[in-house]
Amino acid sequence: MRSAVAACGHCLISMTQGEGQGMQAAGIWALTPSVDMSQADFHDWQTLLEERTGVIVSEQRRSFLQTNLSARMRELGVTDYASYYRQVTDGPRGAVEWSTLLDRLTVQETCFFRHPPSFEVLASYLQERLQAGLSRPWEFWSVGCSSGEEAYSLAIQAAEALQGSELPEHFAVTGTDISQGALSKAREGCYSGRRLEQVSDELRRRYFFAQPDGRFKVVPSLAARVCCAKLNVLELAKAPMSGMDVIFCQNVLIYFRRWRRRDILNRLAESLVPGGLLVVGVGEVSGWQHPDLVPVADERVLAFTRKG
Repeated sequence: MRSAVAACGHCLISMTQGEGQGMQAAGIWALTPSVDMSQADFHDWQTLLEERTGVIVSEQRRSFLQTNLSARMRELGVTDYASYYRQVTDGPRGAVEWSTLLDRLTVQETCFFRHPPSFEVLASYLQERLQAGLSRPWEFWSVGCSSGEEAYSLAIQAAEALQGSELPEHFAVTGTDISQGALSKAREGCYSGRRLEQVSDELRRRYFFAQPDGRFKVVPSLAARVCCAKLNVLELAKAPMSGMDVIFCQNVLIYFRRWRRRDILNRLAESLVPGGLLVVGVGEVSGWQHPDLVPVADERVLAFTRKG
């Protein structure tokens, strides 16, 4: 979903970009008026999306959903939402179509070092950990990694912290998302200059190769430290990730019901090592507490460390 749904919406179903991107995704099909969606159809699709991804599609996002569904329906020659619903939910073929549709509904709009204060807190945290001694490789997790910018940002931060140490590559980053399309982009590791606006010239020279088409590709030595895998945040109980030193879960939780946000955060807290750091998007959850976590004393961020 940030993936895990993820969701910048990491790899989630992001409903923040509006109908403009939905029309762009539809291509020439957008020139044809959308098929009207009945209230019953809208309810069915709302329920399906929440059951499978946890994401809530509000009435305000109805036009976004209708535009993207109808565009895909035209490509397939399907004339009504109910028929397409049956197709998406019908066995193995439906699973394949669902995956295609999910990529259409996923807005992969993010950038490197999004929300700088979170990465400043991370940098300080890693320096403290390094001073305490590096007994084993650091493990990082980007939940809802979308097209990979956050995962590679974590890798850059780790590489910078370990630069000059005896173990400069003593870290690994896992990025998870629900969208296969987003994960493919993450694995490619090639980005436009706009996505790197918050990357300094020095870091850009150190960790990226300029491409003939104007994009920038992550250097192999850094890419080797990053692994991207498909994961739905509703299935965290089945996730193999545990003993994580750092978990970033930003721009993911805002798409879920409050009780589900708390459930996700409880699962992530359990995945941290003692002393580990959990960073959540500012304003994405309020009033949540965990008996094993202590809030980071920085009003610019929403972050916690695990006791012990």
